[in-house]
This record gives sequence, structure tokens and C-alpha cells, in this order.
Amino acid sequence: AKCVDIALSSCTDVAYTQTMYPNFLDQKSREVIEYSSEYILISVLHNLLQGECNPDLRLLGCSVLAPQCEKDKVIKPCRHVCENLKKNCLPAFDAIDMAWPYFLDCDRFFAGEEEGCFDPLAKLRGEVDVEEDLPSDLPATFIQFKHHSYSQMVSTLKKTASKCSHIATTYSIGRSFEGKDLFVIEFSTKPGHHELLKPEFKYIGNMHGNEVVGKELLIYLAQYLCSEYLLGNPRIQTLINNTRIHLLPSLNPDGYELAAEEGAGYNGWVIGRQTAQNLDLNRNFPDLTSEAYRRAGIRGARLDHIPIPQSYWWGKVAPETKAVMKWLRYIPFVLSASLHGGELVVTYPYDYSRHPMEEKMFSPTPDEKMFKMLAKAYADAHPVISDRSELRCGGNFVKRGGIINGAEWYSFTGGMADFNYLHTNCFEVTVEVGCEKFPLEEELFTIWHENRDALLNYMEMVHRGIKGIVSDKFGNPIKNARISVRGIQHDVTTAADGDYWRLLPPGTYIISAQAAGYSRVMKRVTLPAKMKRAGRVDFVLRPVEAWPNKLLRRSMEDMYDPYDPLELFDPHAQHGQPEARGGSPPSREKPWWWSYFSSLDLHKPLWLLKQ
Repeated sequence: AKCVDIALSSCTDVAYTQTMYPNFLDQKSREVIEYSSEYILISVLHNLLQGECNPDLRLLGCSVLAPQCEKDKVIKPCRHVCENLKKNCLPAFDAIDMAWPYFLDCDRFFAGEEEGCFDPLAKLRGEVDVEEDLPSDLPATFIQFKHHSYSQMVSTLKKTASKCSHIATTYSIGRSFEGKDLFVIEFSTKPGHHELLKPEFKYIGNMHGNEVVGKELLIYLAQYLCSEYLLGNPRIQTLINNTRIHLLPSLNPDGYELAAEEGAGYNGWVIGRQTAQNLDLNRNFPDLTSEAYRRAGIRGARLDHIPIPQSYWWGKVAPETKAVMKWLRYIPFVLSASLHGGELVVTYPYDYSRHPMEEKMFSPTPDEKMFKMLAKAYADAHPVISDRSELRCGGNFVKRGGIINGAEWYSFTGGMADFNYLHTNCFEVTVEVGCEKFPLEEELFTIWHENRDALLNYMEMVHRGIKGIVSDKFGNPIKNARISVRGIQHDVTTAADGDYWRLLPPGTYIISAQAAGYSRVMKRVTLPAKMKRAGRVDFVLRPVEAWPNKLLRRSMEDMYDPYDPLELFDPHAQHGQPEARGGSPPSREKPWWWSYFSSLDLHKPLWLLKQ
């Protein structure tokens, strides 16, 4: 037997190119495999499990049906990969009353690492490195200004984190619909950990897969932060020493792959914009803005930490969207920007018009002054956005200073920026970084230099306003205490260690801190115009016997809905719902998915039926 090319349509995206017949199931040809129940199963698993655990399971099945062949020798897939996937995905099979497939028996068809196995899922994690070798004598500041494939992006982020391991690390917030890790590189003096009073900042790129400039900018920014920190650049060292920075270059790697097939220079407005599920991620978040408008007229109602309505979960929610929402829940972000393409302007919330029928209507948040200040921080540091010529990309916004309220530009619902502001403490703006969504490679160097100082300037804005710790009289931190600013109908809450950050423009404010079971404390604070670091304002709260405002207490304690699907969602494994396990005893009738195998007469997969 010799190695032959893989010609199975459901296995064309495996990380290798050749296989051998017969396979591990003794199927002797491609035709036999294609008409087998095993092959039909891996072809339809994506639909049966509603996208969960895929393409992982399909690639694992391909490694058995069409195993890797090198030098006329078959290599078995790794047992530990099978075991991990079975542990994570078995609940999804239980949920549809299907048995675990026999040909994915981890002991029977898989091998240990000591036997020389291969990882069939390495490609999903970007571990198949297709990056060309670079000369070893390159300077420490070298950045390759090119378009990065998914695996090249992951490789570059990992190499950067390794080079600056004392201040950087990489992690994944979850998986895309097609199973690619959503990689983040983090910079901090204590990577992987929140530090008391150190604000959390994030940039997100490539939310729309065909808008690629933001993705490349964040890859370059990661390399720049690392090299400049090592070279002793005081601005970069101050920034990283006092901030925890998270860069997520590609939120939509599946869409990017589609756009990349068209090639750079193709200024496409559709192909690759959406996810593999055909969802626009910037329309997929909960619409909390409508609820904020409803509350605005109610005396004492807060326009912050609005819970996700149950009706939201009835629709199709992308795993990428869930991953971001879960990320926001576990890290107390203060400031953020999402990088898009197609224009040259900085927009800020609200993005949804206060009158649903008005497509272009100025719709400010309670923090309008602060949002304008944040948007201008990016725009004024960008040499093209701040250029007064109207005969250029973004020229329509010159009279506005290169910034605009999102809903005044055009209104849409389900946006990520509005969700950040209304569900969490985080302020987020949207930066449209250029009129070309997928520019030619030779343009990337210029684009980087136009945006570099603006990216840094905006990050430094996380240190405006006030910060502090809320504790009791014994010094114990108080979590979820509310920090209120008189005249601004939007509170922030304290993190797990009792620390908080409240972005504010210069001015004089009455600040109060309150928590369930404690008395309110108020302070008068003045922030000078030239002050460029957060003022320290701590609060010590004293316990009280009775809570004066039952409505406020309920809003503070019930910050999230008691039934919370987000708590059940594992962004990495994409489990089925745990409560679906067990349940009522299976019916004697064939399960609904049996019809998928109706074309098979003699070889129906009885092994999928639970006994």
C-alpha cells in the first residue's frame, strides 16, 4: 500500500494531504468510505449538534477514516486529543440521545505520544506554522508589514509573548464557529492576573472578517509594545507598568478566511463580513439600548448594568458573541475600542437611535462629554483624521473633528459598543481605520505609522478620571459597590478586590459610593484640566441595620438574571447544555436524527442508538 491524495470532500481541510487504504476500519477505497454510515455521520455532525464541538469532531473522524500517511506509512492520531474531545463533547451527544461513535474509541484507534502520533486538531490552534523563516540577525524592532493568515497570526503572537515572557502572555477567550481559537495577547507586569487599581484595557479587531486592517494593526502593536519595552522606551514602559492591556486581533477568523480567498486589494463589502453562521457580530449582541431609552424617563432608574433579556437567547447567538460576553464578565474592563474598516472616523455610543424610525439621529449617552473626549483622543493623534482636507477618505467628518455619535451617522441595534456601556463598566468606541477594507500589502506600513500614536494615545486615556478602593471599616474590600456621579445617570461597580475606575472629563463632581447593607458616603472631587492620571478617591462604608431603598438594593443584587445561559456556556469546549443530560427515558421510536441515514439500506448505524 502507498500514500494517496485525500479525495474526501468532508476531509479536505485536514492538516495533511495524503492517506492510505484500507483505513483503520478496513474500508478499502474512497468510494467505500463515502457510502459508509461513519462518513455520513461526520458530514452531518455539524447540523446534528448545531455547530457544537465542530469542526473538531469532523477532523477527529477524518483522522480515522482517512489517517495521515507519510513515506507510505500510516500515523495514528493522538489518544489524548480524542480523550479531551470526548470529555468535552459527550454532553452534546447525550442532549440528542445519541451514543458516542464506535470509531472514535480512544483506546482502539488512537495512539499515545510515545508511539509517534499526530494531533489532528493542531491546525485549529494555529500550530501548523506556515510562516517563512526570517534571517536570525534581524533587529529587535523588526516588524514584518504583511497580511497574516490565521496560523501566522497565532505564531507571531506566541513568539512575541515568548520574547517578552516577563510582561506578556497569550490566551484564548473561546472558539469561533469553525473551531478556531480567539487568541488574545496580554501585556502587564503580572501577566494573567488582575492587579489592584491597575485598569484593564482591550482592543478588538477583525469583528467583520473582511475588514482586516484592525487585525494587522493589533499584530503590529503587540510586536511594537514588546520591542519598545525591551529597548527602554519610557512611554511604553509607563503604559505597560500601569495598565493591563489585552489585544484580540481577530474576533472573526472564519470570516477572514473567506475574505482572504478574494485577496488583498479586493474592497469587498460582503464576502467574509459575517461569521461562518452568516451572522454579523456587530448586530448579534443583546439590544440593551432600547431598554435604556425606556428607563431614561423613570425617576431613579439606572442606565447601567442592564441584564440580558431572556428573549435574546431565543435567537441565534454566535459562539464568538458569547465568548466576548463571558470575557467581559470575568475581567473588569475600563476602556475599549473596536477597529473596523470602510471609513475614516471614530464613532461613539449610542449606536442605536433613541427614535427607532430615525436612521440618523443624535443619541447621546449620559457620558456624552467623556465619550467625545475619548473619540477625540484617537482622532486628534491620527494625522489623516485630523487633516482639515475634505477631499480625502473620511472628509465628510472634517467639520465634526473626525468623530461622530454612532446613531447620528447611521443607527443599528445589537452593537458591541452599546452592550459594553450598558451591561458592564467598560466604555467602548468604534474606530473606522480606513476606506479600504482589505488594502494591498504595500500600504500596510503607511497605515501602521498613521495609527501608531493614535493607538497609544487612546490606551493612555484609561488613566483619566478617578479610581479607588471601597472597603468596610476593617479594610475588607466590598465587591459590587456602586460608584455614582451626581448628574450622570450611569454608575460603575467595584471589582472583586473592591477597586473601581470611573472615567470622567475635567470638572468638579459629587461622587458617592454605596453597597447593600452599608450607608452611602459622598465626596466632592475636582479634576484639573491638565491632570492626565486618575485621581485616587477611596471610600470606607459603614454597615446599617435597614436598607433605605429596596429598589436600588434589588438592582444591585440582581445584576444578572437568575437564569443565565451565559453561565452554562463553555467558550472553549462549546458543550451541550448540561441540564439536557439524563432527563426522561428515551422513546422506543427512532430519534429524530435517524432520517439522516435513510439512504443506507443494510448498514444503518445501529451503534449510534443508545441501548
